[in-house]
Amino acid sequence: MSDGKRAVESDKVWTTLITNLDYLSGLLTLNHSLVKSGSAYPLVALYTDTFPAEGLVALERRGIPAQRIEYLLPTKGRDYSNDPRFYDCWSKLSPFSLTQYTRVVQLDSDMLVLRNMDELMELELDDGDFAAEQTPGAAIGGSPPKSPTLDDLAVKNPSTRVFAAGHACVCNPLKKPHYPSDWTPENCAFSTQHNDPETAQHTGPDPVTASPLGFMNGGLQVVNPSEALFRQIVKHMEQGAMDMDFADQSLLSDLYRGRWVALPYVYNALKTLRWEGVHGEIWRDEEVKNIHYILAPKPWDEIDAVTGEWTGTEESHRWWVDFNRERKAIEVARGVDDKF
Repeated sequence: MSDGKRAVESDKVWTTLITNLDYLSGLLTLNHSLVKSGSAYPLVALYTDTFPAEGLVALERRGIPAQRIEYLLPTKGRDYSNDPRFYDCWSKLSPFSLTQYTRVVQLDSDMLVLRNMDELMELELDDGDFAAEQTPGAAIGGSPPKSPTLDDLAVKNPSTRVFAAGHACVCNPLKKPHYPSDWTPENCAFSTQHNDPETAQHTGPDPVTASPLGFMNGGLQVVNPSEALFRQIVKHMEQGAMDMDFADQSLLSDLYRGRWVALPYVYNALKTLRWEGVHGEIWRDEEVKNIHYILAPKPWDEIDAVTGEWTGTEESHRWWVDFNRERKAIEVARGVDDKF
């Protein structure tokens, strides 16, 4: 997927996927927020051939290392015309292939780091090759690994820490008609923590018992890269992409069902959790380490192109706008003043 070389000296990195200019402002402000949080680790922009040259120049001018990866797409895939962003999401599986690093924490570019979370670089995970060997069906004559059944989960697998991520919120608060019918508050893992919000700040809902769906959100993934794991992932993608509603998220939730570390919401704080009637019972502004601006509009879409003023109303979006203004002021002082 890459040339096998490191883009930086560190063997532990944050990465974020960038395929077009639409998310570049998000990436730049994400990087600023990581630096401001005091992170000891660099952010590497994983770009595909669809990312234009002017974007690479913008990264270089700001000293953000970039690493080319191949655009990952199944041979036969699902129609995502209702949510075209999911075509790009397959490439978010690439960190599993980056074996030149010992730890990769993949972040979406529409995130904002509010507090240091370097501890994710030391989080215990299974060795990638060992985890691949323990996947049901993985060693049967090279056949694609099979999705685990409830019976499989009842038998303790020696590998239960393949990767780490936060749960998806399956409440579907916007009532999107193309979302699965079982995406309801009753099936949402976060609903199980409403009566114990203090625990929710430091412990994620159990990936096996908290929700019958066991679904993760791909915005933040903590990964020990492994060629064996990546081969397994690509096989599963080619085998079943037509049935995967949410691309990378569906694949990882299905293939490694119940075998991932569920992080507390604070590491991938989906902005909708803060909404009234969703999961306000557990949300604490002062505890959130990393907010994820899922869905549309993005905060940068609410900045007037002429006046530069923010036109939005959602308070959490204002946090991003403030960080973005701070970033731009620092860049101008350094002689970097482009449209990004």
